[in-house]
Amino acid sequence: MHDSDAPAPGRKRRVREQTPVQRALGLLVRREHSRKELTRKLQARGIETEAAEAAVDKLSEAGWQDDTRFAENLVRIRASTGYGPLHIRAELGTHGLDSEQVAAALATFEGDWTENARDLVRRRFGDAGPQELPQRRKAADLLARRGFDGDSIRRATRYEPED
Repeated sequence: MHDSDAPAPGRKRRVREQTPVQRALGLLVRREHSRKELTRKLQARGIETEAAEAAVDKLSEAGWQDDTRFAENLVRIRASTGYGPLHIRAELGTHGLDSEQVAAALATFEGDWTENARDLVRRRFGDAGPQELPQRRKAADLLARRGFDGDSIRRATRYEPED
């Protein structure tokens, strides 16, 4: 009687340990990562700091990892899911990007932050928008939590649907 799940004799399959570069590349093919995030994830997987940093450097030089591309992608994704510039700026800061990189990434946003805020309010409160003061306060709180500035909040919570 032969077990079909058991490997054939003499055909043991060896699992090769991945190099730090291979592990980092495996993470990057799933989605963009910042240098800081990628290094941290490699370290969490047991790769020493120097080896993790060297792997990220190598992938960065080859164009696989790019903080500018990461930041622009994050701005696009967060803006499309209803987040404002203050939230996005703070999130980019947590990825170790300097203020110039953050400003450059935010400058790539081609939309209108006030219109994004209005879209979010319409989705939550209907096409007529918030009508009564309590609804306007709820809408303003929502937009503030999502990282919109005061001017965008005022415009988005006090508008005529035809605007």
